[in-house]
Amino acid sequence: MYRKYLLAVTTAVLTATGAAQAQETMKLGMVAELSGPGAPAGTNWRDGIKIAVEEINADGGILQNKVELIEYDTQTDPQVSRALVQKAIDEGAFAILGTIYSGSTMVNMLVAQQNSTPQFVGSEAPSIVEKGNPFVYRTSSGAQKGVPALTAYFTDTLKAKKVGVAWVNNEFGKGGRDVFVEEMKKAGIEVIADVASEQAQTDYAADVSKLKEANPEAVFVYMNQEESARFLIEAKKQALPMPLIGEVTLTEAKVIELAGAAAEGAIAHVGVTATATDVPGIGDFAKKFEETFKRKPTHDAIKGYVGAWTTKYVTELVGEADGEAFAEKMHGLCLKAADYPKILLDTCWDENGEMSRPSFMVQVKDGAPVVIGTVPAN
Repeated sequence: MYRKYLLAVTTAVLTATGAAQAQETMKLGMVAELSGPGAPAGTNWRDGIKIAVEEINADGGILQNKVELIEYDTQTDPQVSRALVQKAIDEGAFAILGTIYSGSTMVNMLVAQQNSTPQFVGSEAPSIVEKGNPFVYRTSSGAQKGVPALTAYFTDTLKAKKVGVAWVNNEFGKGGRDVFVEEMKKAGIEVIADVASEQAQTDYAADVSKLKEANPEAVFVYMNQEESARFLIEAKKQALPMPLIGEVTLTEAKVIELAGAAAEGAIAHVGVTATATDVPGIGDFAKKFEETFKRKPTHDAIKGYVGAWTTKYVTELVGEADGEAFAEKMHGLCLKAADYPKILLDTCWDENGEMSRPSFMVQVKDGAPVVIGTVPAN
């Protein structure tokens, strides 16, 4: 028996007649890192969702119900995030949007699963979709898809034979590091320096020194935003000579802001980027975001935006607010941008909730990430 969700009901008073009229609303629970180390990611995620909700309501809401967005701040604490996912569901949320940090999602997604609540996450650790949870879905490819997209860059462009890896020792970092090491092994490239750091670490002198001494031909950097910026600053200070290549966080706007000139030249594979303005939907979103919030959007803003719009699209494909029917529809689903324009790029989800869509290679040039190539969906 499908679990049915009750829509919250608000009452609008008609002043002209003095009569009361019930107007149905659908609640979405935005659970994200709005303070603490994850705030740069979480606030962008939230603001992308805000734009989506405004557009969705202008487009008739979801199933003709107005969408109400409720915000919950996890403080970048996994246990707090777990409690807040439960609170959002208790307060009537049909779907959960968040979290970003993989360590938090690993804890809180169990709550959504137990309540048959759809959950769109910005987390990229491979383990997120390896637990058999039918209610969790990515808003960008996980490390097991994103990191392999870089292999051709190491083999064909750099023609590297020996590389280093610098990674943050949390769920996100370990997942990416493990995939990268395995990819390099398959490609016949030796990892000669494997340097782990801690979340919120401030001093990277020893880490960079180890890499410099090992002298690989390139370094794969896989850290959260603030850690990435600190690493880049130290790498410039020590004049680390080899290319620094990573996934999306390495060239993210907050990293460039914090690292300044030290970010120049960094290269990353990104699932989605606001600088891909030749994609009409992305260009339109970026313009609206900047006009609204007076800053440029990051990839997390776009991920949140896509998560909210996918909630609308899939709920309306199902035809009712039913979590189990939503999950059944999501698995193996493909949405084409021509038919569902707010999805931005042709996108598919597999049976585990993993996402597949075209992606981009970017490089920081003159203080901004610039698209230098595209990568087909894998």
